[in-house]
Amino acid sequence: MPLLPSKHKAPFYLFNGHLQTIIPGLFRQVEGIAYERERLTTPDQDFIDIDWSRVGSDSLVVLSHGLEGDSGRPYIQGMVKAFNRQGVDALAWNYRSCSGEPNKLLRSYHLGASDDLDFVLRHALAVGKYDRVYLVGFSAGGNISLKYLGESPELVPKQVKRAAVFSVPVDLKGSAQTISRIYTQRFLKTLGRKLEQKREMFPDAVDMRDYSIFWTFPKFDDKFTAPMHGFKNAEDYYTRVSAKQFLKHITVPTLLVNARNDPFLSRSCYPVVEAKNNPYFYLETPTEGGHVGFAEDLRKNRYYSEERALRFLLEEK
Repeated sequence: MPLLPSKHKAPFYLFNGHLQTIIPGLFRQVEGIAYERERLTTPDQDFIDIDWSRVGSDSLVVLSHGLEGDSGRPYIQGMVKAFNRQGVDALAWNYRSCSGEPNKLLRSYHLGASDDLDFVLRHALAVGKYDRVYLVGFSAGGNISLKYLGESPELVPKQVKRAAVFSVPVDLKGSAQTISRIYTQRFLKTLGRKLEQKREMFPDAVDMRDYSIFWTFPKFDDKFTAPMHGFKNAEDYYTRVSAKQFLKHITVPTLLVNARNDPFLSRSCYPVVEAKNNPYFYLETPTEGGHVGFAEDLRKNRYYSEERALRFLLEEK
């Protein structure tokens, strides 16, 4: 019955879920990360850029970022630094179109792109000869990681020992209907710029007429995400890639931390029943934390997500 109590407490000056979400994202800076970039050619002749931070370890953490994020986001770099300090190599991968230039194909990335995670992971194992691998994912990257672990658990490489994910919309439809317009507009601005690049590359396949940042995610996913990635519509996309349905199949010890005041998550994104029924799946729902926030001391750059990931992945064996 892996329902875990939480020790996380937000600082008094971040007194609601919106501040706990926005302030760390805007103002956090992480110093001392020097990535080594590698470009991988995918089986479909596209590319994925990955960023290494090696310390000469036989263990590796693979980090998956959130929607419209990249390996340079503070929450990714903070986790990289935390694991490097513990003697663990880190690989932060950038989804297709998220590394600073558009990818080659019409398809880009979506919240169920576990095939790309598998490709990156197997490349890392081939070149690094790692004995132990840990997965860490945030938001969209958490959904990708959970789906990967649960959709075909017998195919997950034996080197993958544990996983920890944070702020994950495991029910995509519920989350898409919950997230407020202010956050939606921010995402749709950057997604719109990427679609304009796609329109220049594939003018007959991308119709940007009437595009609006005031759309909801269901409308955006229905018009763009679904058809560009082989889904019938938004409903089909949400149904097929939401991680919640795969949680019961996970066989690697996995921790999900979703704050109860996360402004991106619906009630359906707190999978209590699944945690009670799968001894490998652990759920922690702190009262505070926001979305990909979990700050505990901004001045000291202390974040609960990093402390919790290190403890679950490296110590609780």
